[in-house]
Amino acid sequence: MKDVLWLVKKIAMVTFRKKRNIIIYFCLPLVGIFISFLVYGGSEQSQLKVAVVNQDHQKIANDTVHFLESLNNVKVMKLSEAAASDGITSGTIDCMITFKSGFSQSILSGQPGYIEITSIKGSQITGFVHSYLYQYIDNILSISKAANGNLDTFNKMYANYQNSHYSVKVSSLSDTSLGKDMTNQTIGFLLMIMLISAGNFAEIIIKEKENRTYFRLLSTPINARKYVLSNIIVSILVMFVQIIFTLIFLTKIFHINMHVTFWQMTEVLLIYALISVGLSLTIVSFSNSSASAGALQNLVSTPTCLLAGCFWPVGIMPKAVQRVADFMPQHWVLDTVGKLQQGDSVGSLYLNIMVLFAFAVAFFLIAVYKFSINKNVRNFI
Repeated sequence: MKDVLWLVKKIAMVTFRKKRNIIIYFCLPLVGIFISFLVYGGSEQSQLKVAVVNQDHQKIANDTVHFLESLNNVKVMKLSEAAASDGITSGTIDCMITFKSGFSQSILSGQPGYIEITSIKGSQITGFVHSYLYQYIDNILSISKAANGNLDTFNKMYANYQNSHYSVKVSSLSDTSLGKDMTNQTIGFLLMIMLISAGNFAEIIIKEKENRTYFRLLSTPINARKYVLSNIIVSILVMFVQIIFTLIFLTKIFHINMHVTFWQMTEVLLIYALISVGLSLTIVSFSNSSASAGALQNLVSTPTCLLAGCFWPVGIMPKAVQRVADFMPQHWVLDTVGKLQQGDSVGSLYLNIMVLFAFAVAFFLIAVYKFSINKNVRNFI
């Protein structure tokens, strides 16, 4: 154990003797947070600009305009038809509502009409206004039907409806999607950095073999198993610090709600750290030089992160690519995080956890087998 601790200290000192390595290993993971702010930082709720063209000027039409003005997140502008059309065309106005002459009379007769909703931004805009406006008109229609054509009765009922006083309790629900999206964007970037970090440490094995340091160490009581074990320990420790450092910045500095407990997220990412180490050792076992190991590492890390959905949701990719993502460990990490954000317990995600551990075990077994049959590096085990 003493030899392993000495090797851990040696590898750490050699690695972090260069100041740039501190920046690469501990500051680069934070870039994912800044990227998520750039992507989702402008997603605040905006105010809907609605132009109202009132050509009727009767009481029901005027009251309907007042109702629209009372809606939250809606800015109502009373304009002429020409000005409203110009605003729609230029994009300064989201939606135009026209109450044509005869609108109020059509409501009284029980056959609503003489109303138009115009927008070039699609049903996403018109649907919001449509749902509130037509619900209000339906209420007035109910009064008209109840009056059965009696104008005096309608006026009394309509006046009572407009002057009715009732309490409404409003509860605001926070939009959790923004925090979840920013968390997933950050974690996706962190997964790639962790894989690259594990690859860099695994590559030290070949580099020290190339400069003969490895063989000088083996001339001491240190054996190959202790050497590889110490490399794994340093790699895991560095990735653990990366995880803690990133999550602290994410939650405490930038105040992003992950909708997952701090330690649940840490546990899931630590399992991925084991996968990263196993995959990196597998890559080294198939490499004959540090140059080929670095090239193979780049060939594996970036494409797998892209296909797994580390930088964008898997759902936007073609179905065939989504099936490929199922074979990527990063996808299972993100899927586990997503289900935890939805409220699933860790115990209910035993299948995801088992799949992640299976990836780790498989990579370690491949690396051990490849090292054992490779004459050039068989001394590693």
